Amino acid sequence: MAVDSPSAPPVRKRAPGEHPLKILAPNTGVLIAKVIGLGLVLSAAIVLTPTLLAAENWFFLIALWAIALIIVAVYITGRVVPLKYLLPGTLLLIVLTIYPILLTIQTSTTNYGDGTRSTKEQAISRILGNAAVPVPDAPVYSTVVGTTGSAASGPYSLLLVDQASGEAFVGDEEGLEPLEDFVANDAGLITEAAGYTILTRNEQNDISGGGGALDGFTVPVGDDTVIKLQGFNAMEMRTPLVYDADADTITNVDTGVVYAPERTGTGDRSFFTASDGTRLATQSWGENIGMFNFERLFTDSRITGPFISIAVWTVVFALVVVVSSYFMGLLIAISLNDERLRFLRFFRSIIILPYAIPGFILLMVWASFWNRDFGLINNLLGLNIDWLNGSPTSARIAVLLTQLWMGFPYMFLICTGALQSVPSELKEAASIDGATGYAQFWRIIFPLVLVSTAPLLVASFAFNFNNFNAIQLLTGGGPFSPDNPTAGGTDILVSYTYRLAFGGAGEQIGFASAVSVLLFILTAVIATIQFRGTRKLEEIY
Repeated sequence: MAVDSPSAPPVRKRAPGEHPLKILAPNTGVLIAKVIGLGLVLSAAIVLTPTLLAAENWFFLIALWAIALIIVAVYITGRVVPLKYLLPGTLLLIVLTIYPILLTIQTSTTNYGDGTRSTKEQAISRILGNAAVPVPDAPVYSTVVGTTGSAASGPYSLLLVDQASGEAFVGDEEGLEPLEDFVANDAGLITEAAGYTILTRNEQNDISGGGGALDGFTVPVGDDTVIKLQGFNAMEMRTPLVYDADADTITNVDTGVVYAPERTGTGDRSFFTASDGTRLATQSWGENIGMFNFERLFTDSRITGPFISIAVWTVVFALVVVVSSYFMGLLIAISLNDERLRFLRFFRSIIILPYAIPGFILLMVWASFWNRDFGLINNLLGLNIDWLNGSPTSARIAVLLTQLWMGFPYMFLICTGALQSVPSELKEAASIDGATGYAQFWRIIFPLVLVSTAPLLVASFAFNFNNFNAIQLLTGGGPFSPDNPTAGGTDILVSYTYRLAFGGAGEQIGFASAVSVLLFILTAVIATIQFRGTRKLEEIY
């Protein structure tokens, strides 16, 4: 009796015009993973929405939901198959590359930094609050700080209990309102309030002084009366200052002096200033200053001089490091490009050893090697040179030699690969024509190796042009002169920009962003010129 053998499932033929992938039934596991993934995307959008709403961050809220809906629309259907592959890379490109570039450009047109992190409205409120004096016989309030957002970023409100009457209020920079739904302890402090998270004393201290969110925080209760924190209590205080929104001026009603916004100092920030030049307060605010940061970069002699010298050294540094490490790597690659050499793999492994060690570790080790008192370099050579903290010349030599040692293994690898890709027939033909080994290398081998490695040289130049670790971890940008403690002898543009943005003299993030934009343009121009040069090489060879 014959037994029918199991047959393969019938294959459905594709209908005319039907996409080839549409006939494939989705795998159950893939379908479950898709549902879970899309659910996580929507869940993340839903969870983040209340925070963005509380902060009134409409741009990120719209962007968040736009991205979430696009992801769902693309992956929930069997159509638009190419988009399923293009979308992840496109979103990462926008979020990780394009958006940071646009944000940097936007920041470069502002004065954002130390002393200018608040808005103009917040600055005015603090100026008025800091000028307040106690009102005689004014009520004193037991006070806690509450927030409808996060403890770190706010927004903040004062939850007040009148110590005399026991009435409760909630106040912010908009005004004072009665508070109905709350719980207070025996000391009269509110411990719970509907819609508010109560900050601890430590959290309140963190945002109270030194330019924190509660520094100068006041609650207006009248034309010239505000409630202001006094330690962990609050009381009504009178300010002699009145702000006129229409005229954009602050008037001292006791003296009659009028203060108007005026750009002074470095010219990138405004202060309320009287007609005789007297500033009302040191408080400034963030604002759009247009192209002032770029004008300052090219017109301020205190910045132009160091910037030009640092820019020249940056180009020299990147060029010398790339050229020296390339030719050293090429020389070693040629020396080890003979299979008859014994222990060839061992030698190659030793050569690439520096490339396998994290760069920041190597830089710290080399920093100790260059030490004048116990460093390996001085001990071996019998010298007493302060390489890193002496003269700029010695520090630059130390930086270049260190980068040569760290960079040649990479060049050795790419040159070895390029040498092995050169056809042996070319060498044989050149030998038959009577070309010596020297002529073969310079006329045949080297041009072909250069063509194949030129794009990597361009990338290596761009990397070293912005090689922050090489400077920061080895010399910290120094040595510095007493005349200019901001620009160091080994600073390149990226380390100089970092010091401007986060240096001890005060953060100038807006100005540093302008330098970053210029650095980006300069790098792009140099890379474009180099890529055109490599294209010409490809046409010749």
